[in-house]
Amino acid sequence: MIDGYLKFSPGLVDSFPALIKSEGQPAWLQPWFNFWSSVTSANAAPFVYSIGTLEVALGVALVLGFMRKIVYLGGMVLSLLVWAIPEGFGGPYGPASTDIGTGVIYSFLFLSLIIINTISGPSKYSLDFLLERKIGFWKRVAEFG
Repeated sequence: MIDGYLKFSPGLVDSFPALIKSEGQPAWLQPWFNFWSSVTSANAAPFVYSIGTLEVALGVALVLGFMRKIVYLGGMVLSLLVWAIPEGFGGPYGPASTDIGTGVIYSFLFLSLIIINTISGPSKYSLDFLLERKIGFWKRVAEFG
């Protein structure tokens, strides 16, 4: 939630295109970074504010335990997109590289939450648990397995 909130700070929209890490990346990845750099440099505001809104909504849903199935899958996809675009796949890599970036770690965290939710079943301490009692189809939105 905090990272999403910080997306709305002044000046981030102007500096967002420079956050895309293309220098030092392999030549075969340059078209990927050039594409995203050109798309975001034209008008970065929709990207920054939509990512910020998604991150805040994701954080609130995680805290409340709301729509967990959709939130876990969406969080994994968003984390991989953040890892692949502004984090530059965690690279550039070299002989002394040890950091693969945070986005891929967050995607593994969401995968772990999916596995835990599938194995242990519904959590009694979530908003989904209350909604499942009142709305019959809610289990398909909230639960795995």
